[in-house]
Amino acid sequence: MIEKSRLLRSLIKYRRIIPSMREYSSGPATADNNEKTTHFGYKTVKESEKAKEVYTVFEKVANSYDLMNDSMSLGVHRVWKDIFVHRLGPPHGSKLLDSAGGTGDITFRYLKYLKTTPNPENLKSSVTVCDINENMLEVGKKRAEKLDWTKQSNVDINWKQCDAESLPFDNDSFTAYTIAFGIRNVTHIDKVLSEAYRVLTPGGRFMCLEFSHVNNAALRWLYDQYSFQVIPVMGALIAGEWQPYQYLVESIRKFPKQEEFKDMIEEAGFRNVTYENFAGGITAIHSGFKL
Repeated sequence: MIEKSRLLRSLIKYRRIIPSMREYSSGPATADNNEKTTHFGYKTVKESEKAKEVYTVFEKVANSYDLMNDSMSLGVHRVWKDIFVHRLGPPHGSKLLDSAGGTGDITFRYLKYLKTTPNPENLKSSVTVCDINENMLEVGKKRAEKLDWTKQSNVDINWKQCDAESLPFDNDSFTAYTIAFGIRNVTHIDKVLSEAYRVLTPGGRFMCLEFSHVNNAALRWLYDQYSFQVIPVMGALIAGEWQPYQYLVESIRKFPKQEEFKDMIEEAGFRNVTYENFAGGITAIHSGFKL
């Protein structure tokens, strides 16, 4: 009972210092009226500032990123990621670009999938993990060493710090492109999709796992209460940071709805574009092919 009381007092304390959605939001940027603005959660910032703001968010939470993911989703994010890689079903000989994949969650599942499927022709596969944030990549590299993935003889693992909006790779370089819980953080979604299309080989597959939009009104109300009232508090208690997690829940609401994002993927040139909702639309897997 004593521990529960202490936790309750801590929650009340941190809830008091967390601004409401209205307090956290701001009006349009006015420093330079000639520069386009975009959203950073519910804040409006200049386009040139968003990448820096996002970088700072993930720089702060890199070391506690996996722990917070487990805490916020009660571990369900692991199931979503497992399904995501199984939907991809990469064959041996694949060349995967795991974009915004710094901590390695999708990459390690890709490696595990290949390890557990027959490879009679002894084909060699590869994965390139790219992320704009160096801290996230360092976490992924350490995890790869700890899990002994660096010793896989049939798979090359490469780590590259780069921007998903401007990839330093040649055309037609990869057979698959994945991005999980990362595309909503970019400044220009259309540029990311265009770059994904460019670096994929003909027949290559684009797959995106992202938080999405809940259609059921009752579930959406419960989800909103949990998102805005609980997640930032958990960030303060577990990671010592509330603002990155306030941004997290706001960025989800600003992300395009499923049909709108599907249209954007098609506009980038992909075909056979589909999406699959999970947990009533809390997350969705989007898929498309470069044909």
